[in-house]
Amino acid sequence: MTNCIELRISERIPFADGHAFGDTGPYERLRGRAHYAVDPKAPAQSDVVDIDKAPVNGDGLVEFAGDFVLIKPVDLERGNRRLFFDYGNRGRHRALQFFNDGASTNDPRTLDHAGNGFMFRRGYCFLWGAWQGDLLPGQGRLLLDLPVATDKGKPITGPVRTEFITTQSGIKTIPLSGRANTRSHPTVSLDPRDATLTKRRYPGDTPIAVPPAEWCFARWDELEGEAGLNPSDRHLHLLAGFEPGWIYEIVYTGRDPLVNGLGHVAVRDLVSFLKYDETDSAGNANPIAPIENAYCFGRSQTGRAIRDFIYWGFNADKEGRKAFDGAIAHVAGSGRHWMNQRFSNVITGGGDQFIRHTYFSTRFPFAYAECTDHNTGKTDGIMKRPETDPLVMHTYTATEYWQRRASLTHTDTQGNDMPIPGNVRIYMWSSSQHFADPRMGRPKRPNAALNLPNVVYTSMFLRAHLDALDRWATDGTPPPESRIPTRDDGTLVDYEEWLASFPSVPGLVVPKEPASMPLLDFGPDADNGIFTKEPPELVRENAYAVLVPLTDEDGNDVPGLRAPMVEAPLGTYTGWNMRDRGYGYGTMYGSTGSYIPFPDTPEERDWSNDPRRSVLERYPTAEDYVGAIVAAAERLLAEGLMLEEDLPRVKALAADWGRPRHIVAL
Repeated sequence: MTNCIELRISERIPFADGHAFGDTGPYERLRGRAHYAVDPKAPAQSDVVDIDKAPVNGDGLVEFAGDFVLIKPVDLERGNRRLFFDYGNRGRHRALQFFNDGASTNDPRTLDHAGNGFMFRRGYCFLWGAWQGDLLPGQGRLLLDLPVATDKGKPITGPVRTEFITTQSGIKTIPLSGRANTRSHPTVSLDPRDATLTKRRYPGDTPIAVPPAEWCFARWDELEGEAGLNPSDRHLHLLAGFEPGWIYEIVYTGRDPLVNGLGHVAVRDLVSFLKYDETDSAGNANPIAPIENAYCFGRSQTGRAIRDFIYWGFNADKEGRKAFDGAIAHVAGSGRHWMNQRFSNVITGGGDQFIRHTYFSTRFPFAYAECTDHNTGKTDGIMKRPETDPLVMHTYTATEYWQRRASLTHTDTQGNDMPIPGNVRIYMWSSSQHFADPRMGRPKRPNAALNLPNVVYTSMFLRAHLDALDRWATDGTPPPESRIPTRDDGTLVDYEEWLASFPSVPGLVVPKEPASMPLLDFGPDADNGIFTKEPPELVRENAYAVLVPLTDEDGNDVPGLRAPMVEAPLGTYTGWNMRDRGYGYGTMYGSTGSYIPFPDTPEERDWSNDPRRSVLERYPTAEDYVGAIVAAAERLLAEGLMLEEDLPRVKALAADWGRPRHIVAL
């Protein structure tokens, strides 16, 4: 028996109304379902947790199926024979938004969705394939139907924990998953006395128990003026409503875990088929064969998924061939994915200083190179299969250093510099934030945050990285060296050193510390994907060294890859923002950074006691500001870190004092 895959195409339409993209010409869009059948006993997927507990068909194979979307050149001979797999993010399409500056959509079909056309002009075949098995239908999400694990037909039960906050008043019912778009593990008992619900104001506070009389497993329904409270094994209802800004945590006994680790198998087998095979198991022709190289991209949740995919060895297909030749893992921090575990909630974020601080998504190993955990004596690393590991570009922003412990990707567990493997590049995008919208307009302060969001434009880096990755995988041309802060050059520092380097801007609240990395005990079988301790036992709060980049006199990061907006700043751009009063004031706000505008004039600087030079002291005219931006961009061009086609774009963004992104009253 062996793995099988069948592609059933349900739709085939012109993309962007048949628009011709440069030498590649027009594209078409295919949509359908991929049907998988895999041998649960084969080494290729033997590491999938609970695959031995999934139902099998008459041939002894585990079956599952998922959506896919493929956008390909109409004339493949005019393409570049490259497959680009976008992991998406929680079922959403992302690559065209960030590589092409395209309009955000889960249904790419128009010229506006194609943005500037960069990847289409390059000739790529684009693939989105479902890999997350706990998503619910809606809003164009790609769905993966996975089997439920059982104990010889009997339900499997175990502890389930969900931590969540709300920022709106009046919310009384929340899915047990914590997300409206995500499947919840049903509770075994509807009696709230068999579960624990707590709340706390700050992460380290002693949890306050919510009495069982004040909540229930139920869903509040309203229809045509009538309402009712219906018992539900997938919902939590708080009679008085959830208090915004408080951290709630429920621990209950759940049942029916999905075999979520099969999501890695789905990605591997779909990409491997399109890359290597002429026909599928039903004899249908491969719609894009032959493919020379395959690359993948994931950001945040999906960047962690890529790291987890590599760590478990899924980049080797059932024949031992590479699935992906190269990978770009963006804003993943030092985390992997909470996916190949029993009762995993795949959609869950990586955790930060305030929420989900004790989740399993960030745990040793953190670095690509092997190192020894000084706490446990265990030696491990992400990249340990040189024959099948892909080339990796790991990119992140300042946010990941503060909230996602990014320094651990290139230091040992005690904060000492480590060599980066030869098949890995790490680029820190200085003074930028986790989510950088290429089409950002005038910035608006996020709900429950103190500061304006970070406005630094960075998508040109992804375009340059992809071209460099393609050369690296095709002919071995090495990309630019990693750009990271290090202990050796003094640009990777502890919090006290950072605080001493950051300017004292009147009225600005700064972080008390970066998000710490605790050592947690989830039980003796945690490494095998089975948690018996929920919540986990906190062995040590600051078990791993978490360091941050040094800043200059303006508060902007000194090391890393500095975008033109950072080299020629109109403000301080940080990777952190702060929570507003009532929402955890004094702690950092999610994955959003800050833009703290400079004083416009010397007079404003003087009256506000701001230590930073004013805009006019830096750039006497708007033309001088544009000139500074262009000079910074030309330096990036010379270093191979930006493409020529992006020079007019960054110049245009700088016009009129960088408005509307920047708030300049001149």
